[in-house]
Amino acid sequence: MARSKSRWICQECGFQTSRSLGRCTECNSWNSMVEELIQDEPSSPRARGQFKASAASSGPQPLNAVAITHESRIATGLCGVDDVLGGGLVPGSVVLLAGDPGIGKSTLLLQLCEMMSQSGSVMYVSGEESAQQVSLRAKRLGITSGQILVDSEQNVRAVESRIAESGAHVVIVDSIQSVYHPELSSVPGSVSQVRESAGILATTAKANNVATILVGHVTKDGSIAGPRVLEHMVDVVLQFEGERSRQLRVLRAVKNRYGSTQEIGVFTMTESGLAEVDNPSALFLGDRLGKLDYEKAPSGTAVIAGGDGTKALLLEVQALVGPTPFPGPRRVANGWDSNRLLQILAVLERRVGLQLSRFDVYVNIVGGFDFSDPAGDMGVAVAVATSFLDRSVDPRLICLGEIGLTGEVRPVAGLERQVKEAARLGFRRALVPKCNLPLSAKIDQIEVIGIEYLVEALTVVMPGEKFTSGQPREARVSTTVSQ
Repeated sequence: MARSKSRWICQECGFQTSRSLGRCTECNSWNSMVEELIQDEPSSPRARGQFKASAASSGPQPLNAVAITHESRIATGLCGVDDVLGGGLVPGSVVLLAGDPGIGKSTLLLQLCEMMSQSGSVMYVSGEESAQQVSLRAKRLGITSGQILVDSEQNVRAVESRIAESGAHVVIVDSIQSVYHPELSSVPGSVSQVRESAGILATTAKANNVATILVGHVTKDGSIAGPRVLEHMVDVVLQFEGERSRQLRVLRAVKNRYGSTQEIGVFTMTESGLAEVDNPSALFLGDRLGKLDYEKAPSGTAVIAGGDGTKALLLEVQALVGPTPFPGPRRVANGWDSNRLLQILAVLERRVGLQLSRFDVYVNIVGGFDFSDPAGDMGVAVAVATSFLDRSVDPRLICLGEIGLTGEVRPVAGLERQVKEAARLGFRRALVPKCNLPLSAKIDQIEVIGIEYLVEALTVVMPGEKFTSGQPREARVSTTVSQ
């Protein structure tokens, strides 16, 4: 007879210890250790052989003798979701969708169910809601398809058998933290339960060639709850981001075995569900596009672009530089990496001569979008410098380029696609890294200017200003304040 013993398991990283600890010694998280009863290894489900052998395994064989079958992907019905997935759902794949509570994960999945049910039955397993609650939400969204099978089962063994019996080509489990393995004594959502349940569902998906979507919870810091191994067990990890106070929602891939991780899908939350945004750049730029015919744009603004996927994304960055009464100035970045902002400010002070050490600096990516592409470095530097010197900028100018610590402008990926998108929206000049030139194709109606150092870019943006490395420049706003 198998003996059970007590173990304390960290719910953040899965670290195990025989005694209670206030802080996990592996991930340093506080109050994350939970006591669970762990059976000896011979009595575990995996050791007793209860997991089925993989249907795809046929023993070792030469690589050039492996037969490749080209299976058509399952279209979700939303172009943005298909782009993020790499062209649609792959039969037999396992997708993990994570996001904050109330962000719209269940709404998005119900809408996908309606569209994918046109090509076959779809099974929606809700461990957090009853079938009646799911039906009420579906009616509110106008979803009445008879090809959607709803099940409120939480036992993962029962879910496994029903997936095989249903004949559905797509299965959605909402959520992986709500299902449980009956032979484990720990509560649903614990590290052991999530690991074992995800393993069973992944094996079932491969054996039955069923595309499976698992919904995952997130922790306070935005990371996916449960053991880290959960992200390694699935084929695709999607992050659904946004704020409840805003209508904007962004879907991005963190991991994708079948496509790029640089694609994003942009949606807006409406009364009838999520609506896809066909032109994200126009949405983020807002009224900036209506001011392209103006002679000058306000100081402290610039337009940046980025994205390695099939779509180029244009955004407006705003900066505000003001004197501080405190010994330590503030550096606040909203939608931009704060450490990268500090690096750009250091380059502006050391290589350009802007004395920013006595000024607060605030940087904001308009629209609430989190932008991490280094191609936006030049635009952020231009916005900070024009705010510091109180100089207006050309509204039809776009800035692209990564800034190195020596002040050089480094090459960026996908430059030609981004310049084409800028020209399509009405921009007439583009500052790009000189090492990216020449472009493979001629782009009409836009002047492409190659920049080798950041000083050159600031000279083009602010004609008449003279910048010398190491020579201090005083802010014009400081004179105004003193008067």
